Amino acid sequence: MNTDTNGQTLQAALLMVAAMAIIGVIDNYIARLAGEIGLWQFHFTRGLMTVPLVTLMSLAGFGTMRPLRPWRVVLRSLLAATAMLCYFGALGLLPIAQVLAGLYTSPIFIVVITGLFLRVRIGPWRVLAVAIGFAGTLFVLQPDPANFRLAILLPVAGGLFYALSAIATRSLCAGESTVVLLGGAMLALMLLGAGGLVWLALFPVEAAPGAEGFLQRGWVWPMPQALPWVVVQAVGSVGAVFLITRAYQLGEPSLVGVFEYSVMIFGPLYAVLVFAQGIGPWQGLGIGLIVLAGAIIAVRSR
Repeated sequence: MNTDTNGQTLQAALLMVAAMAIIGVIDNYIARLAGEIGLWQFHFTRGLMTVPLVTLMSLAGFGTMRPLRPWRVVLRSLLAATAMLCYFGALGLLPIAQVLAGLYTSPIFIVVITGLFLRVRIGPWRVLAVAIGFAGTLFVLQPDPANFRLAILLPVAGGLFYALSAIATRSLCAGESTVVLLGGAMLALMLLGAGGLVWLALFPVEAAPGAEGFLQRGWVWPMPQALPWVVVQAVGSVGAVFLITRAYQLGEPSLVGVFEYSVMIFGPLYAVLVFAQGIGPWQGLGIGLIVLAGAIIAVRSR
């Protein structure tokens, strides 16, 4: 590997770590706004900010907003948006360590789906990684049959749909602009948020007070406490995704992808330092196992 390649790899790694640091910090504040507004209002109002930001990125020359195969982009956008609905919905109800652990089961789902349905040979190392990752997920989520909550399945569902969107990105949307894929996912989230608000307006339900009502709460106005965090989410998420995209452009994807797991350090660490949100020893072990599983899958994919 020459000096230029080494420099690009280091730059890509730093960009990815910076992106994960941003995400790890800003996603901790979903629990703050979850007590005032609902999931659907959050995505609708955030979309009103992120879609114009992505459009400006396109106008600035970072990529076209015109899809080559519109229906494939629509399918991929819906999968990615559903993953984010599950992820952010879980963030309003569960500690961030549990939510990130569930979302980052996606490489495990990718291996299972491609092996079972796409007939891709996965090999013994990836089978081992799936077993390690599954054990890690159990350690982090710590499901208790006596006190089972459906909310605990939300982050894992997010990991499943995130995996499906990743597979769709590679198999259905090859050659599409990164900006059109980002814009499609943001637009889909905004429309799903609007749809949820319309549904709750037509068929209102009584939302529980505080964060427990995050999924059932309709439109709330004004939202003085939540609005600043929606703005932070809009700007931070677009900036982070831009850094992620640039990192994958500069470095070997299978190597750069390993650094994506640094969010499982930044997110829980910030939660511990700022919100005193503790992590038990078994959860710490589980996070380590999920990171190890992802690293094995990434390295064996090279």
